[in-house]
Amino acid sequence: MIGLIKGQLAHTEPPAHVIVDVNGVGYEIEVPTSVFFELPELNKDLQLIIHHLVREDASILYGFRSFSQRQLFRTLLKVNGIGAKSGLAVLSTMSSAEFARVINDQDIAAITQVPGIGKKTAQRLMIEMKDKVDLSELSDVSGSAQPARLGVQAEAVSALQSLGFKPQEARQIVNKIYKDNSNLAVEDIVRMSLKQQGGL
Repeated sequence: MIGLIKGQLAHTEPPAHVIVDVNGVGYEIEVPTSVFFELPELNKDLQLIIHHLVREDASILYGFRSFSQRQLFRTLLKVNGIGAKSGLAVLSTMSSAEFARVINDQDIAAITQVPGIGKKTAQRLMIEMKDKVDLSELSDVSGSAQPARLGVQAEAVSALQSLGFKPQEARQIVNKIYKDNSNLAVEDIVRMSLKQQGGL
């Protein structure tokens, strides 16, 4: 099983797909949106902690920034009704520290904001995760991005790509604008991006 991959970032495809070149072999990896927006530039070194999921019809790699983040993903997979897609969605929607707060506060409303998780699944997740997760450890895991904002960045990158921007170029522009003002809506980010590039 693959547990860690270290190489050069060869390709990105928003909002969650990357290819890492390891000595000439490209590994396709799915990552949370929170990880995607912290990727280095293309051809720069990148290390990801891997969860290797093997099924009859596929072998899928999921990449994370830390062993703690991967452990949270693996723990989520043990909850009835939470698959890899939903687990990735949780880590894309909120940071590990935010997740710890949500579980500690039994904030079901926050969990149901995660795509693919309904109220019944959220209630089950609350009960099972309360006993399985060390909330104090999660609070120390890096990742401070707030829930909805990660989705805004991903949508803006996708919108720019549809307008002809290259993936890496779109991500760099969006990251810069978002860093200067994290409260902008998708349309505002796209408009500012076009203006910077002389498109408006």
